[in-house]
Amino acid sequence: MEKKTAILVVDDDPGHRTMLRTLLSGWGYAVTEADDGAAAIEKVQHQAFDLVLMDIRMIKISGLQALTEIKAFNPSIPVILMTAFSSVETAVEALKSGAYDYLTKPLDFDELHLTMERAMEHLHLKEENRLLRESLGSHFDRRNLIGRSQAMVRLLETVAQVAPTEATVLITGESGTGKEMIAGAIHFNSPRKEAPFVKINCAAITETLLESELFGHEKGAFTGAYKRKEGRFLQAHRGTLFLDEVSEMSSAMQVKLLRVLQEREFIRVGGEEVIRVDVRVIAATNKDLLREIEISRFREDLYYRLNVVTLVLPPLRQRREDIPLLAQHFLKVFSEKNHKKMKGFTPQAMDQLLKHEWPGNVRELMNAVERGVVLTRTEYLDTADLPLLAQEAAKPFSKEMLSGDLPLDEVEKATILNAMEVTGGNKSEAARRLGITRKTLHAKLKKYGVPS
Repeated sequence: MEKKTAILVVDDDPGHRTMLRTLLSGWGYAVTEADDGAAAIEKVQHQAFDLVLMDIRMIKISGLQALTEIKAFNPSIPVILMTAFSSVETAVEALKSGAYDYLTKPLDFDELHLTMERAMEHLHLKEENRLLRESLGSHFDRRNLIGRSQAMVRLLETVAQVAPTEATVLITGESGTGKEMIAGAIHFNSPRKEAPFVKINCAAITETLLESELFGHEKGAFTGAYKRKEGRFLQAHRGTLFLDEVSEMSSAMQVKLLRVLQEREFIRVGGEEVIRVDVRVIAATNKDLLREIEISRFREDLYYRLNVVTLVLPPLRQRREDIPLLAQHFLKVFSEKNHKKMKGFTPQAMDQLLKHEWPGNVRELMNAVERGVVLTRTEYLDTADLPLLAQEAAKPFSKEMLSGDLPLDEVEKATILNAMEVTGGNKSEAARRLGITRKTLHAKLKKYGVPS
């Protein structure tokens, strides 16, 4: 059975809402009602709609105020405003605020029907980043860094300040947050931008090979060393060296790296010549280095040498305002790559993207959009094109939890632990999702012996 298009009707006049419900239901739409802008905002944040039909003049929160909040949460939702008090100024304000169109009461039903159909046929998402562009200035090369959330604006403002300096930078954040892209932005906005930007993943190479990769080796230095090899430090001379997953270095390699950072010189493996280099080092890790120092896995002196400036990348779940921008960017990239003419996301799909926790962060979002573009047969990505997210929404509990084989306390404990996991340990957010206070959550964690 085909799912009906979901319409949210917002009007503080109960008689007009009833008329619209009857009319729209007759046209085959599934109608939900709200009697004020505040109620509309709440419903949009908890339920996916294809279109919002909303009055402008309401007592608590006006349609224009609600429009701004709705568009901030989900820019893909087309909003059509209605009013009995038509004026050019109001119309212009409505359209500037992101309304799809503007209709006057009494409504012309044919015009309403055509406007609604046209809105849903031309769903699209505008990529607006004026605030960020203004704050960074036109000279800043963003290197595909996308975001307008306060967290990203602050981060990129710091990047713009740090980039022209010679400071060593430590970038921290969960896997998939874009640490390498931030490192690239620092390099390409620095005086070293014409020199090489050299990258190496310290976790992907064994200790013996890592030394050779970083410092190079002489011919015959070890089995298989048939000729001299230049290391990454020398390759990055006068440029930037990015050490990803620096926390995975062995203690011995940490000592050698510290010496290079202090003395700006090294010796190739199997060699004797002292080689001086001019390299800016940017390091990154997804681990808590202070914790690694406590358990003697990372050298404290190396930490302070790397940690001249620290940049902390927020996880995607903490900057949800950026999800629509990132999703649309990836849609464009993968549409061109796969020779498809994609136009955007349905409101249902965007709602799903906004509500997902994204444990894999931006990398997970990118992969989800790429998979959707490859498999979809339509011009707009829908929920069916995002099967992993659809499964998550459809299966909030495991079979074991629903089978009745577990005591209630175990089900509650599992639910709380799951909430803590998907929120990355954010207790306030976990409490909100569980529908309890933060104090109650603390009590529950203590009850089940979970460190809080």
